[in-house]
Amino acid sequence: MAYNIKDVFYLSTSATIASGTANGGSAQLDLSAYIDPIARGRTKGTGLAIYKAHIGVQQDSDNSEPIDDAEAGTFSYGLLAGAGFGDLATGSLSVAGNGYAMTNSLLVCSGAFYGPKSMVANASTTPTMMTPILTPSTEVPYVVVRDNVCLTYSVGDNMTNDTTLSVRLECAQISLDQATLNQLLRTQTV
Repeated sequence: MAYNIKDVFYLSTSATIASGTANGGSAQLDLSAYIDPIARGRTKGTGLAIYKAHIGVQQDSDNSEPIDDAEAGTFSYGLLAGAGFGDLATGSLSVAGNGYAMTNSLLVCSGAFYGPKSMVANASTTPTMMTPILTPSTEVPYVVVRDNVCLTYSVGDNMTNDTTLSVRLECAQISLDQATLNQLLRTQTV
């Protein structure tokens, strides 16, 4: 379970947050090719260790420009193990009250976004705030034993422009002994 260049690979997904739309949405990443939660005989179960989760926000998909200085929207986001929501457009998902709480054992990472105009009504130089709240670590990765993770978001103040929320995961397949596998399956039961 070492974090090294030989074993680590990248997975990514993204969701488009529609402007002027309330509630939330999701983008599901299928992990079934990387996970086998069933130990057979002497063969151990396999999980996916997520060491790092890099979150990005972009508005102009044609030019990769930074967030518009007139953006007044806010949203919270999280990566949830085994949620199984699928790909849902903005307005189609209401994240549960504890969805991004530290008590949610399915939460891999989370954070919040505040557009430049969301904090000071007439400011033009207020920086965009991307605030990570929870992230996995190279010392203690989040180990997924379910067949998906969902990048979810919940809009606070409607976005002024369509916005792309994306995640890039640094992960590795790991073997799990039966006791560890059972513990993870219990904590990741929806």
